[in-house]
Amino acid sequence: MEGRELVGRIEGYLLVAATHEEGRTAAERFCARLVPWLTEAQREEVERRFEAEYVALARLSWQRTAERAEELRTEYEERYRALRRRLLGCGLLACAGLMAVAGIVVALR
Repeated sequence: MEGRELVGRIEGYLLVAATHEEGRTAAERFCARLVPWLTEAQREEVERRFEAEYVALARLSWQRTAERAEELRTEYEERYRALRRRLLGCGLLACAGLMAVAGIVVALR
């Protein structure tokens, strides 16, 4: 495994772990308001489901962000290629123009 891949995996693991912790914290805050109505087992179940839903929504958000990033990358790469082609064409046209002018100058001498 290469260094970049390893770093990417570690970052991913830390991101998921942080998201689970955020989900647990949010679930605890949510259930704190429901304490008078929930038994301990019910509270634990609500917290577990809340956390799972929180993580699932985060994962969906990450997937959408990654898809959009890929769309943008493709779009920008295509624009870059088109710009490069245009710039090359203008450069060749300028060289051809300079060669024509040089040819005329030499012919007139």
